Amino acid sequence: MLSDFIQNHRTFAILLAILIIVIPFVIYYVTKAKKEHPKGLIAAALSNMGERFGYYIMNAVLLLFICSKFGISDEAAGWIYAVFYFLIYILSLPGGIIADRLQNYKGTIMSGLIVMALGYGLLSIPLFGNSAAGYSATTGILVFTCAALLLIAFGNGLFKGNLQAIVGQMYDNFEAEAAKKGEEELKKVKGRRDSGFQIFYVFINVGGVIAPFVAPLLRSWWLNTKDLVYNADLPRLCHQFLDSSSTMTATDMSNLETLSQSVQMTGFQFTDMAAFCSSYLETFNTGVHYSFLASVAAMLISFTIFLLVKKRFPNPVKKAKAAVIEYTPEEKIANAKEIRQRMYALFAVLGIAIFFWFSFHQNGQSLSVFARDFVQTGSIAPEIWQCINPFFVIILTPMIIMLFGALTKRGKEVSTPRKIAIGMFIAACAYIFLMIVAIAHNYPSGDEFKGLADAAKEAMKSSPYVLIVTYFFLTVAELFISPLGLSFVSKVAPKHLQGICQGLWLSATAIGNLFIALGVTMLNKFPHQWQCWAVFAAFCLISMIVMLSMVKWLEKVTK
Repeated sequence: MLSDFIQNHRTFAILLAILIIVIPFVIYYVTKAKKEHPKGLIAAALSNMGERFGYYIMNAVLLLFICSKFGISDEAAGWIYAVFYFLIYILSLPGGIIADRLQNYKGTIMSGLIVMALGYGLLSIPLFGNSAAGYSATTGILVFTCAALLLIAFGNGLFKGNLQAIVGQMYDNFEAEAAKKGEEELKKVKGRRDSGFQIFYVFINVGGVIAPFVAPLLRSWWLNTKDLVYNADLPRLCHQFLDSSSTMTATDMSNLETLSQSVQMTGFQFTDMAAFCSSYLETFNTGVHYSFLASVAAMLISFTIFLLVKKRFPNPVKKAKAAVIEYTPEEKIANAKEIRQRMYALFAVLGIAIFFWFSFHQNGQSLSVFARDFVQTGSIAPEIWQCINPFFVIILTPMIIMLFGALTKRGKEVSTPRKIAIGMFIAACAYIFLMIVAIAHNYPSGDEFKGLADAAKEAMKSSPYVLIVTYFFLTVAELFISPLGLSFVSKVAPKHLQGICQGLWLSATAIGNLFIALGVTMLNKFPHQWQCWAVFAAFCLISMIVMLSMVKWLEKVTK
């Protein structure tokens, strides 16, 4: 079909344009890393980029895939996604403990990649249920899918934090070598750790910017092989028809009949509606299943890179030994008050971080559903819009670094707590913008919108530029909060509690992720859509006000 041909070629054109823009930035970061940073940094970043590429292939489609395969509600799929995202972060703690106990960080990292490859491999198997009650995947297959996600989360826990620990050790060794050359050289090298982690962070996003294209392109290709084309609304309608056609509204039935004809190419032989729905659902979801094979390949590539260069990587030193040297029991007692103050400051910022991640990670939740239902995505699949965030990270990071560097040179340095407060305001701007869009279009709840006729829905849909503007604000907020939050933790944490405090940061991120499913519930259930975005804007603004009220105290504690 001509429209599908144009859609796929437009998608390839967008991917090509993004790569043309991104490649010069990547060359800049590689050149900078080779001149100013430890030799193993790029190798570690490439290994991490491969793993993140595989992860973001799956993550970009996960919520919408669960809905389209199992026919469950957005809310139920949202909670599966949220628990998975919670586990991704919280399992970094046992992953770190395992590596610490074994004192085998490299082996733990490689084990994590193998476990993740196994999880993605299980997800790639196109299993389907077909009971007498209709085309609903059985509970057993849903459990199988969740088990595969658990494997991915556990493997990620073995991999994620431990590779970062190796990068941190690189800089410990880098600074130790510089110290042998004199105080001036050490001072110069110490300032490179933050930019090194920013380069490492950028390579994560290089994988993230390409990955969202993989599943939609493979899905469309597989549909085309069966003489069908992509439509985001059809899976829900097909599940409704097969589960209980008698309860479908007249509008939904009319929409199904219209769409079922529009997605058939000349070679497809339409027999009856039940046969069409079964065939479309199986073909639609099989294409997504096959995209997870790309994730398996990405894990194996990452494993190969790590295996080839692992001899360059240092082994992290036990932090407990360093803590005994730094703090005697007498010194701990003498500094008890300062330690309490530092921990109070840390928990205050962790509370802010929970609300930030709750708001920011709507990219895989309410914003994905918004893109599917309320945005004109006929020419570009809704999952692809998730590439905007990593794209902005890559191109905006140098600008943010230069901005803060220029302010510091002028004696107007902005403290980390103040930057975090500014970041919360910028995040609020994203949701205030969505509020304005929702009010201007008079958007009802998601559930009410789905019940409208296709013509009415198409007339109400927003331009894709709404997503671009939203992700721009959220990305700038991320650059003000995520890397700077890690920096704040390293500054405020007592030296003998560094590991625990980094674990607490991951735990705060995990808690924020656990509640992200509320976004889908609010989007679909609140009478007016703007009320959903107002909740996120309010959380961000309240967090900003609380942060600003604590700025002077936090600045004093981190001095």
